Amino acid sequence: MSLHNNPSDARAFTRRQFLRDGTLFASAALTVPAFLQGTAFALPRPLAGLSSIAGVNEDRVLVVVQLSGGNDGLNTVIPFRDANYFNARPTIAIKAGEVHELSRNGLNGAADVGLHPSMGAMRELYDEGLCAIVQSVGYPNPNRSHFASMDIWHTADTTGTGDGWLGRYVDSQCCGFGKGESGRAEGSGVLIEPPIALGKDMPLALQGRTMMPVSFESPDLYRWAGDTSDDLSSAYQRLLSRYDDHHDDETPASFLIRTALDARVTSDTIRDAVSKEPLVRYPATQFARQLSMVASMVRSGMKTRVFYVSLGSFDTHAGQGGAQGQHARLLSQFADGIRAFYQDLKAQGNAGRVLTMCFSEFGRRVSQNASGGTDHGTAAPMFLFGPMVRAGVHGGIPSLTDLDDGDLKFRIDFRQIYAEILDDWLATASGSVLDGRFKPVNVLRT
Repeated sequence: MSLHNNPSDARAFTRRQFLRDGTLFASAALTVPAFLQGTAFALPRPLAGLSSIAGVNEDRVLVVVQLSGGNDGLNTVIPFRDANYFNARPTIAIKAGEVHELSRNGLNGAADVGLHPSMGAMRELYDEGLCAIVQSVGYPNPNRSHFASMDIWHTADTTGTGDGWLGRYVDSQCCGFGKGESGRAEGSGVLIEPPIALGKDMPLALQGRTMMPVSFESPDLYRWAGDTSDDLSSAYQRLLSRYDDHHDDETPASFLIRTALDARVTSDTIRDAVSKEPLVRYPATQFARQLSMVASMVRSGMKTRVFYVSLGSFDTHAGQGGAQGQHARLLSQFADGIRAFYQDLKAQGNAGRVLTMCFSEFGRRVSQNASGGTDHGTAAPMFLFGPMVRAGVHGGIPSLTDLDDGDLKFRIDFRQIYAEILDDWLATASGSVLDGRFKPVNVLRT
């Protein structure tokens, strides 16, 4: 069964569902479907007597930022010295005098590009050596459909099918590959904490075959309801009364007991973590609120290694604007939110633990359209943030004359970035996760 970035197709069984539908699952204790049993039995466990899983670097964190809708890369990282840019965009091009010029030894064309005027906060991160920009990122035979292209980025497969790339990473770290049908890891003990997505939808990127991620939009909605429902509380207590008999076997009752316990503990842990005031002031935007919650969870000492947040919509077909307008407002939210996030992490002493990677499903066409906007394109810049990045511009300046049917040609396959993050930051074999080897861009310090 293939998965897609369409909320109606989502199939992940999450703790949120158990928290919401606990009565239903408790009443179905003897009729749990086999696929749910397999999910619970494959949950990762450290070797007996240990508090962590061998080979898993639990100190490093990856935060993924998704700019949904297809961000216009040319009005984000602006080739302000190229006359072709202004010719192609007579009303939405950013004037050279308004651009935040970038210069890090002038390497890779950094002296000839700049950031959108609303991204002053990101220019500060760049100047502090905390921002790397990778130009002309895409993939072969690009797809200009939102859903199809997002599936490709989420699965790291140009067919857009299969499990999420981060889901496969978690599966490989927790349970390995080739452990039989159930994929159950050896040993027993405390479960490693799953990836967490902030938002309304569960990203396909986090969905694997064994570990199910946590997804919630508001911590107030992600809570254990047993204390407010007599029926659910009674069902929960009945499950707990069977714990001694079933806590370590492979039965439907065991699945329900472990899932109920894990759901309640996860809910309490997350809600306690995000209830604390951040150490810095964040902008009053939903995107910044997501990042604030991530920072709070990192500060709390949770062992979660992957967080996922999103900002949209960048689908600016009309009225995109230049220095002002819809695109400018979104870029301001993006830059200001990331800036506050790293100020918070620095105040905690955790900035060196957190790598942030930002992508969009595609860029926009080089020429503006008749509606003062831009249509679906192909290659676009990616951003990486943190003290571990090689700050500056990577990949040179995209050509605005050597085009693919009016679109930028990609030079760097996005899976090269994924592979480098897996190998050098998350310390796992990228070839197994991505089903192939991809040359690193050397955007991370080794």
